[in-house]
Amino acid sequence: MDRIEAMRLYARIVELGSFTAAADDLTLPRATVTHAIKRLEARLGAQLLQRTTRRVRTTRDGEVYYGHCRRLLADLDEVEADFREAASVPKGRLRVDLPGIFARLQVLPHLPAFCARYPQIELDIGTGDRFVDLLREGVDCVLRAGKLGDSGMIGRQVGRLTQVTLASASYVREHGLPRTLTDLQHGHVAVNWASPTTRRVEPMEFMVGRRRREVMLPSRLSVSGVDAYLGCCEAGLGIAQFPRYHVADALADGRMIELLPDTPPPPLPLTVLYPQQHHLPARLRVFVDWLAELLTNHGPA
Repeated sequence: MDRIEAMRLYARIVELGSFTAAADDLTLPRATVTHAIKRLEARLGAQLLQRTTRRVRTTRDGEVYYGHCRRLLADLDEVEADFREAASVPKGRLRVDLPGIFARLQVLPHLPAFCARYPQIELDIGTGDRFVDLLREGVDCVLRAGKLGDSGMIGRQVGRLTQVTLASASYVREHGLPRTLTDLQHGHVAVNWASPTTRRVEPMEFMVGRRRREVMLPSRLSVSGVDAYLGCCEAGLGIAQFPRYHVADALADGRMIELLPDTPPPPLPLTVLYPQQHHLPARLRVFVDWLAELLTNHGPA
């Protein structure tokens, strides 16, 4: 019997005034109750109870110990009640990290609905595309697009982003409009995307029917930030690939031109990552569910 259970047993004996009554109340054998109290007194080095043929009474030390037991057990019951309530009514502080532009365009406009649905959750939102050490930084979850390495985290895919291959209007005027992947590999250059974590340059990818094909174009430069990637493409320095939502306005007003629409890039998976844990906090569970629901109903084109 652990210390907390021994304290509960002791308090019940004091309240009922009987070893037998306490044993019956807690559905324990009488011998177990007697042995537990003897061990408790031995551990404390004090006699807590005086036994008579009719009743059990507390000693002075026993009365003091009973007062401590009541306070400690009441605090413990309150803590457990709070956690049980939190499991049914999500509440508390939730730290999340989202890709910056995606958050601004696709998540934050819908956030009032989440706050109205879960008024007791306090959100702490970071934005960026850098690597986040969830355990060290105390972040509950991150949303990331694309291929993910083996981080030891739990990953749940909550959506997919349609991608486009594009170039600026000035680039097309200078280099021409490629009609096929063969055209693309003759006389065209790319703005290379380098992984922010590994610095490895990623090839462009295209879907030819159901087959994925990689193409590495020559390039004058490599970038690892989303803003720099888009800025270099807008400046006419090469071809790039982006989620469609990210460049929808530029495509609509003609600043950017979509290339090779019949062989588009494969969709980018959107994944929520969070640490492995036996019991997922309700506030985290409902946020991940809400993201999945949001991207299903209002997902980016």
